Amino acid sequence: MDGKEILQIEAGGRTTAVIDLFCGAGGLAYGLKSAGLTVKAGVDLDPSCKHPLEQNTGADFACRDVADLKPADLKAWFGDADVRVLAGCAPCQPFSTYSQSRKSVDERWTLLKHFQRLAIATKPEIVTMENVPGLATQDVWKRFIAALRRAKYNVTWSEVACDEYQVPQSRRRLVLLASLLGPIELRKSDSTLKMTVKEAIGDLPRLAAGETSAEDPLHASASLKDVNLERIRASTPGGTWRDWPEELRAPCHRKSTGKTYPSVYGRMEWDKPAPTMTTQCYGFGNGRFGHPEQDRAISLREAAIIQSFPKDYSFLAEGEVVTFDRLGTLIGNAVPPKLGEAIGRSILSHIEAVRTGAPPYEGQLNLR
Repeated sequence: MDGKEILQIEAGGRTTAVIDLFCGAGGLAYGLKSAGLTVKAGVDLDPSCKHPLEQNTGADFACRDVADLKPADLKAWFGDADVRVLAGCAPCQPFSTYSQSRKSVDERWTLLKHFQRLAIATKPEIVTMENVPGLATQDVWKRFIAALRRAKYNVTWSEVACDEYQVPQSRRRLVLLASLLGPIELRKSDSTLKMTVKEAIGDLPRLAAGETSAEDPLHASASLKDVNLERIRASTPGGTWRDWPEELRAPCHRKSTGKTYPSVYGRMEWDKPAPTMTTQCYGFGNGRFGHPEQDRAISLREAAIIQSFPKDYSFLAEGEVVTFDRLGTLIGNAVPPKLGEAIGRSILSHIEAVRTGAPPYEGQLNLR
């Protein structure tokens, strides 16, 4: 379908269909759905992603290796939608052995090549990808962009500060939008006010280290050893381990190599965005993940909220046991839903502009 055909679609008659490759816990899919797009399917190799994706977005989950997907699989999920959107966040493949770690950058980004393969084969009207900013410096990314342009896509991409889109953390990501219908770009937010940690999690019930809320199993904080309990009590919001008494400092801090990591064992600050959530953001010793005033690391639920998931987002089916490493991975690796919503609303603005012939991107996004 080209731009002229889109112009003929009635306002209430057009349909969209999104396929989210490497969908994880559904952060991107949820954001796209919140914007008004219809998410048909999510694909991920991790079976833990099934419940959050299906429960929160209504999409079908396929526990598949994207490398094994065929264009026919995507065409079946897309169905007869007027506007098809292929979305995803292709991960750099992890390595567990020394020989693997010596693979070239291109070999590590094999999954990006499979995303490219499926995009070029199926030619969805719109393609979007979110990824780490460092990818933009690699040849594999430049070849991906060139392949899209050869296929007649209008392509834009940029590094984005997520806190500009009401994600309460200082996370930076690479966002690409490409369209066969005409020029497209990520719309700017209309707000210069960044959401703070206090706005995001200040109203959650108090917890002690190692405690779980009776109302929400994800509002659970990891336990602390006695020495780490002393350390967090000696920590101030925004401070560092340098503020501690000498006897509390870890051996690594006493080495010259350890002095370049001041945020390890740090508390967040109420009146600023949080640091970037990682897969180990539930651990006090893994970064500035200490609660601003309670003597504990942030809970899994607090980490999810800081990623901009809604407070009632369901990560586990009833009866499933909370495990910090599993949930930390799902939360830390997720695309922030508010960023996904901004991407989705930019896509819908683009579709409407093409349909009506109006100038695109009138005004900025209001994500509050």
